[in-house]
Amino acid sequence: MSAELLVLLIVVCTALAFDFTNGFHDTANAMATSIATGALAPRTAVLLSGALNLVGAFLSVAVAATVAEGIVDLSEVSGRALLDIVFAGLVGGILWNLFTWLLGLPSSSSHALFGGLIGSTIAALGLHGVIWTAGSKGVLAKIIIPALLSPIVAALVASIASWVVYRITRGSNERTVTRGFRWGQIGTASLVSLAHGTNDAQKTMGIIFLALIAHGSAKASDPLPLWVIVSCAIAMAAGTCLGGWRIIRTLGKGLVDIVPPQGFAAESTSAAIILTSAHFGLPLSTTQVVTGSILGSGIGRPGAEVRWGVLGRMVVAWVLTLPLAGVAGAICWAILHGIGGTAGVLVVLALLIAMAAFIWFRSKRAVVNSHNVTEEWGGAADPATSNGRGASAARRSADPAARRSADPAARRSADPAARRSADPAAPRNDDTVGIG
Repeated sequence: MSAELLVLLIVVCTALAFDFTNGFHDTANAMATSIATGALAPRTAVLLSGALNLVGAFLSVAVAATVAEGIVDLSEVSGRALLDIVFAGLVGGILWNLFTWLLGLPSSSSHALFGGLIGSTIAALGLHGVIWTAGSKGVLAKIIIPALLSPIVAALVASIASWVVYRITRGSNERTVTRGFRWGQIGTASLVSLAHGTNDAQKTMGIIFLALIAHGSAKASDPLPLWVIVSCAIAMAAGTCLGGWRIIRTLGKGLVDIVPPQGFAAESTSAAIILTSAHFGLPLSTTQVVTGSILGSGIGRPGAEVRWGVLGRMVVAWVLTLPLAGVAGAICWAILHGIGGTAGVLVVLALLIAMAAFIWFRSKRAVVNSHNVTEEWGGAADPATSNGRGASAARRSADPAARRSADPAARRSADPAARRSADPAAPRNDDTVGIG
């Protein structure tokens, strides 16, 4: 096996690893609201989302073409040098994804990828190596402008949709409305998952195709190979099924207290915008679209509470994603180039594995999983509490009443209603849709 073929295989595997992180990082985009409102059980939600992400990846390749040809000026670089740029950019994107996942911040995986690639390109070639503007193509038209407009448009549309939903259902039986919209959310959340697969999996397809062009295994005018589509679809679906619980918690419980009608409005808005962008080949940030939609649904719902502090942290992460992922990509390219050859690639790969392992073990200090993802929000930094305990444990230790309520025997002895609810024969009052 030649050194260049080995590097190509490493780049392809790293791209699929990025696709995997994209899956668990962005699961919240599709399912956070449905999990928060009880429309779907957490595990059922992420498995359904994974299956639909898999299907969505086969529906279009327009975004992949944009990524492969619209960021790096291929007339400036080719061969092994281009492979090094792509690899360093991927590593930068993965590191930013893992860092924001640790903090529970729903940043854009797309912008992490683009930022890493832009940073490594600038480090290798200078500013002229990036296609900044080229008519309707380039970084400005395809990435930056959509990034600025998409959350604003999503928030506006979702706020109007939520207001309309509440106007139409005003005076209706609340339990009937809640149950009906929970069923509706299953459909809209599924549509968002399908749209997410259509948009996000294609970005990694484009990166792998760019690597194939660099190796000489493909030309820019060639169609996208089927194995690239299949492998990216599987990697995205596998990551989604893992469940990005930390970010699901932030979007589902931290930004707005979501109820089924507004969840339905937010998901419908997100699906419409993401599918439209995929049709026109815009590599849109699904994270920003979904966050904007959830924010808009809170604004449009009468009496809803929006946690502006949580939104502020999200916006800071959005603003920093492109530049800091770019810095990470540039540093990775500098290390690779400084060592040189295949050894440089292997050293950067080892650093990626070490950093990923560190972040994974660090996340174990405050575990967020399918069992506590829907508990009440405990603060702005809830998914990563500094004392290493979950939010519920921290609240119970601080609140004597909560400690007493944690004792099932105490609850049964003190609360007649609890005693009745413990009786299997007692009547139930459960509006949750019975799925999962």
